[in-house]
Amino acid sequence: MDDRERKPWWKMPVMWLVIGLPLASVVAGVGLVVVATRSGGADVVRDDVRRVSQIQTADLGPDAQARKLGLSAVLRADEGVLQVIAATGDFDRNASVRLVLQHPSRQAEDVDVELAPDATGWSAGREVDHDHDWVVQLAASDGAWRLQGRLPRGQRAVRLAPSLAP
Repeated sequence: MDDRERKPWWKMPVMWLVIGLPLASVVAGVGLVVVATRSGGADVVRDDVRRVSQIQTADLGPDAQARKLGLSAVLRADEGVLQVIAATGDFDRNASVRLVLQHPSRQAEDVDVELAPDATGWSAGREVDHDHDWVVQLAASDGAWRLQGRLPRGQRAVRLAPSLAP
């Protein structure tokens, strides 16, 4: 008899491939399932979205109100200060506003700040990471209107406007 016929199965390299490849694919599959379930949903929109008959609907009332009032503003994020300056429209200059900076992929890094009125608009002391883009949303404290914009990586200011075209 040949030496190959007398070797136990665990000493044959081909048998390690027969067992190892399926086992490695099962381990990789379980790892992918764990990563997918821990990352949460792919939806990074903070708005209250309703799903009706397979269609997602969101309330655009605050955007329409901002368009009706002709609101726009400029956000400046530099030197540890977030400052909003009214550009157009009739803002209530005595009321505070809510500023939300949304990280494009990690909701845990979102920044939500209440800006107090000052001489030029609204401001708050807060450092912003300029190493990635931000989705910016400025709204009245009561949610009556909303302005939106995008602050690209490295940029220090952005124009905020209603998301609905005039």
